Amino acid sequence: MNIFTVSLFGHRRIDDIRLLEKALAPAIRELTETKQYVSFLIGRNGEFDEYAASVIKRVQKECGTENNDITLVLPYSVADLAYYEMYYDHITVPDAVYGAHPKRAITLRNHWMIEQSDLVLVFVMRDGGGADAALKYAQKKRKKVINLYESVQKG
Repeated sequence: MNIFTVSLFGHRRIDDIRLLEKALAPAIRELTETKQYVSFLIGRNGEFDEYAASVIKRVQKECGTENNDITLVLPYSVADLAYYEMYYDHITVPDAVYGAHPKRAITLRNHWMIEQSDLVLVFVMRDGGGADAALKYAQKKRKKVINLYESVQKG
């Protein structure tokens, strides 16, 4: 089976959730309709992550889960893992983050996600912060990157 892996990154705080919805839902739907199998990788460190996960779950409810899954990629172990297990199809903590300081672990986790990906979807509205750093790292690694914020601004 041909698995197409997509990682998602965005700002901890989203100023206008309507802009994100306008870009993200169609992108997720198109991926699930055009790829044989899509594996979505996502964190859970802010508004973007929570909203993006809910969009993926909504598309799964509408279109099914036969050709897609969503994996929560954690930078370190968490106490309430059972809660997350009810929501995500898979949960992983990459080996690359074990023993790292928590702030460093987030960066290492993001790098790991990008390195696994065929496509990196970002919603980057401004310079600075983790989402912008992930965007720049994906570009450095020559990954295909789509900045959903830019696509909304053009459209």
